[in-house]
Amino acid sequence: MNAGRVNPWLVLVLVCLAQFMVILDATIVNVALPSIQKDLDMSESGLQWVVNAYALLFGGFLLLGGRAGDLIGRKRVFLAGLVLFTAASLLCGFANGETWLIVARGAQGLGAALVSPAALSIVTTTFREGPERAKALGVWAAIAVGGGAVGLLLGGILVETLSWPWIFFVNVPVGIATFLLSLRFVPESRDEHAHKSFDVAGAVAVTGGLIALVYGIVRSAESGWGSGEVLGILAVAVVLLAAFVFIEQRSVEPLVRLSIFSVKTVRGANVAMFVVAAGLFAMFFFNTLYVQRVLGYSPLEAGLAFLPFTLGIIIGAGLAQPLLPRLGPREVPVIGSLIGAAGLLLFLRLSPDSTYLADLLPGIMLTSIGMGLVFVPVTLIATSGVPVDDAGLASGLFNTAQQIGGALGLAVLTTLATNRTEDELSSLGREPTQADTAEALVSGFHVTWLASAILVAAGGLLLLLLVRRRDVAVVAEGEVSPVAV
Repeated sequence: MNAGRVNPWLVLVLVCLAQFMVILDATIVNVALPSIQKDLDMSESGLQWVVNAYALLFGGFLLLGGRAGDLIGRKRVFLAGLVLFTAASLLCGFANGETWLIVARGAQGLGAALVSPAALSIVTTTFREGPERAKALGVWAAIAVGGGAVGLLLGGILVETLSWPWIFFVNVPVGIATFLLSLRFVPESRDEHAHKSFDVAGAVAVTGGLIALVYGIVRSAESGWGSGEVLGILAVAVVLLAAFVFIEQRSVEPLVRLSIFSVKTVRGANVAMFVVAAGLFAMFFFNTLYVQRVLGYSPLEAGLAFLPFTLGIIIGAGLAQPLLPRLGPREVPVIGSLIGAAGLLLFLRLSPDSTYLADLLPGIMLTSIGMGLVFVPVTLIATSGVPVDDAGLASGLFNTAQQIGGALGLAVLTTLATNRTEDELSSLGREPTQADTAEALVSGFHVTWLASAILVAAGGLLLLLLVRRRDVAVVAEGEVSPVAV
């Protein structure tokens, strides 16, 4: 089909609908976690894989998905990703056991890794550079905020009125409709000048290594760090990650050109976001469990309880814009990370008897405003100082850092929380009551909230240490705009 005959705004609607599903699915599952845990009889350490399987496969194959779109056709990869994501959603809904659900969630993440970068590439090739593309990318960015907010609310409604499988079933009709319309109306495009090769080995090595690393951390909660099982799993992780570096150094067309990390802005922003995401993913996970398992909120009430987080992100992002030229692109995220850490520390006041307005909401608002102040400048820094040809790679790395940092952080903090809760219960010397269990859970959550606060604050300080003021001078002057995958 001739791209010139296609209404570009119709194309934007279709690819944004697909991206909306991907973003929605990252948050919609949070409010369903307690229901999933109860129905499938999952442990705390097993439950985290419902989140981490998606994040690891999404982050691990994101760059390969973008590369595949350039080589074999963005529309073709976009449609393939839609099919995989929709089919995996159906399998998630029919899951009758822990392993089934986790594998299907991983397949969803792989589908998302194909859909998301291809969709953004379709937007940038459909709209000419200038005001129209800027407007289209503005709509694209709004999807991230809107999808997250709707996911929390829709997840609560579906779980409460129907059941948790419907948070996955809802993707099926949307995915089918998007596929059929995209098949007809979305134009095909590819990079005719790109080398015709894929770094599949690199993607498999890094993803396999990260999964082994997370699994080893999770198993340490039951087997101990010194056990042969854990040491063996961690050894496999080290071998696979070392193999990834080896492959990238020798590949004709590497998944990640390692030389990009010599750019201080790229290196500093990715390290900072990796650490911040490690704290933030865990905060969502444990706060969802807290309001439902300890305070007794329904799924809908839990979804409504976290809607202010989206509002806070918007407020923080809005404040970041005028503050950047005044304070500097390094300084604003440091301030934001410290505000976010302060909000996380407020959660240490929470107990089984806490109230939403007085105890939970202040921490949510402070954390979210701080994160809004972090996300905007760090995204700008992550995509500055690189050649135009590397803009896609820099953007993909930044998104990958968020997903993988979040997954690893959640694995470590879940292990810490589980150990604290089990120690509290075992120290009772008797069968725990419901009140004892609630107290032990909150004690475990306190460990994670404290660790999350440390990680978020550390992310801002690392950015200050790794990036110099002159490295981000162009960002301060407002000459760089963010590109998000």
